[in-house]
Amino acid sequence: MKGGLIERLASWDAFLAVLTAATLTYAAIATPNFATTFNISQAIAGVSERALIVLPMVLLIIAREIDLSVASMLALSSVVFGVAVQAGAPISLAILAALLTGLVGGALNGALVTMLGLPSLVVTLGTLAVFRGVGYIILGSGSVNEFPDAFTDFGIDTVGGSILPWTIVPFLILAPIFAVLLQKGAIGRRIYAIGGNPDVARYAGVRVGRIRLALFTASGVVSALAGVVFTARLANARADNAVGLELDVITIALLGGVSVFGGRGHLTGVFFALVLIAALRNILGLLQIGGDAQGTVIGLLLIGSLLLSTVTQRLFASASALLASPDSGGSRPGDPPEARSSPTIGA
Repeated sequence: MKGGLIERLASWDAFLAVLTAATLTYAAIATPNFATTFNISQAIAGVSERALIVLPMVLLIIAREIDLSVASMLALSSVVFGVAVQAGAPISLAILAALLTGLVGGALNGALVTMLGLPSLVVTLGTLAVFRGVGYIILGSGSVNEFPDAFTDFGIDTVGGSILPWTIVPFLILAPIFAVLLQKGAIGRRIYAIGGNPDVARYAGVRVGRIRLALFTASGVVSALAGVVFTARLANARADNAVGLELDVITIALLGGVSVFGGRGHLTGVFFALVLIAALRNILGLLQIGGDAQGTVIGLLLIGSLLLSTVTQRLFASASALLASPDSGGSRPGDPPEARSSPTIGA
């Protein structure tokens, strides 16, 4: 019991939770208008798309893959949705068209990686340009900004008059599903196994290619859903929507403790990282610091998260090993961190 408590306290998640709480407290005290109901609601709405896309991104990175095309897929799906609405299609059919676009794009990424054996970094760097280029071919440099009132109301209204915007609801629905699949389901154990050692996982009977294809397809569909949410929030569909958003998503995942080398991470730390990034962007906006400067801060945070998480996780692991009692039922001092954090292959 004692060892388990120490291990939970001496962890990256706990450190990130304290850092996030300290940042929010400082902002509420020192940043004008930060703690207002309107600003909090706007900050939550502004992170809606990132919150959605980071869910499949976490699974991909754990499985030693990455999807750099998520922002471009968001934009392309937004364009498809807008053009469908402009052509007179009902909202439900336009949403279906957008989701099918994401499914096809995600499956294309997955097929290139699994069937041709190409590295996902290179594949999705290419489709990052392709998807956005297709959006420009469809819509050009113009935009669609006329939508039914019910759709735009979804983008600006809150749930029951609270501070919770409707645009965050899709994330609140999907997040528990992804968490259960990753932490409790057999598919989650297989994803960790693939990230730990793909060859061993393959020899153990895990269908590595099929799972990777499914993860890329899920990333495409969720990015398309984020495209619909983005369009509702801004009442605007255009090919240059969400440029650079993939940087935020990857930063959130890595800052949340997901290992860039695969095989380790979960969604608890990612949630704290999501809140922290949203708070930092909101604080910078209130201080009238522009988007380019915000991007610089996020980029530095990405590099810092890689360095800091590696160092602190080693320190936390050493502290847990030294303080945990051998007969406490917790982890043994001699066990490597990976052995304590990565689930085993399940049925």
